[in-house]
Amino acid sequence: MSLTGILTALAIGVLAGVVAALCGVGGGVVMVPAFVSLMKMPQKIAVATSLAIIVPTALTATVQNARNDLIDWKVALITAVSAATFAYFGAGWLKSLSNDQLARGFGVLLIVFGVKMLLQGRG
Repeated sequence: MSLTGILTALAIGVLAGVVAALCGVGGGVVMVPAFVSLMKMPQKIAVATSLAIIVPTALTATVQNARNDLIDWKVALITAVSAATFAYFGAGWLKSLSNDQLARGFGVLLIVFGVKMLLQGRG
C-alpha cells in the first residue's frame, strides 16, 4: 500500500471512530462510502473490510461507555444475539449481490434513516 493509501486509511479510521463513538453507529456508515470513493475499493470488499474493523472499534467504545454506565445491558444482549446470528447469514448473502446492488441498497438505507433522524430532531 502506498503512503497516500496509508494516510487515507488512517484519516478514514479517525473519522469513523469519532462518528461511531458520538452517534452510536458502526463506523461502516463512514468507512464503506469512504473506502469506495476515496480508495476505489469494490463495494463488497469495502463492506467486509468495514466489518472487520468494527470489532475493535466497538470494543474500545463499549469499554468507555460501560465505565460511564451508559449501556442498557439487557437490550444489548438480546439485540447482539439476533444481530450476530443474522449477520452470519447476511455475510453469506453478500456474495450473491452485485457491487451495484449493495451500493444502492446501502445508499437507500442511509437516506431513509437520515431523513427519519432529521425529522425527529425537529420534534
